[in-house]
Amino acid sequence: LGVRAAAIAATGAGAALVARLPGGTTDQLAALAARFVALAAPPEAAVFVTGRADVARATGAHGVILRAHDLAPGDVRPIVADRAAVIRSVHTFEEARAAIAAGVDALVLGAIWATPTHDERAPLGTGELVRVVSLGVPTYAIGGVTSARAVDAAAAGAWGVAAIRALWDAPDPYREAMEMLKPW
Repeated sequence: LGVRAAAIAATGAGAALVARLPGGTTDQLAALAARFVALAAPPEAAVFVTGRADVARATGAHGVILRAHDLAPGDVRPIVADRAAVIRSVHTFEEARAAIAAGVDALVLGAIWATPTHDERAPLGTGELVRVVSLGVPTYAIGGVTSARAVDAAAAGAWGVAAIRALWDAPDPYREAMEMLKPW
């Protein structure tokens, strides 16, 4: 984990690591976030924590990514303070509009392409990405992302992409992350 995280973080300020631990304890999530913060510091990559503003603040992460069942952005903002980003994961145009009205700094929209982890919903496609980007808030594409699809996401106006398997399972995570960053 540390070697792969360090390789991804080594791509610099255009990259971010997301501390995410479904089913893990708060202590485990905090340990993961602290490890990511340490690995990301020298190359100036960002670190975000999924769902836990308190863990993001305690570990010095750069922000929090909220899901539908997490605290509201307005409730999270005082916890993370002004220096940290409040990002919301959304799956529809309507969710995106509601998140923007609630004061988020950015959106993660997906799944844009088919992905085995979310096969219960149809991929949104780049058309929906264009529509959400038109709302004027930085939007990142997630779901089925590859370096080739990063080009399509950039063409649709995305500020970046988020990937799990394409990076973490890559033979060379650094090279794959660099490929994904090229369109930006």
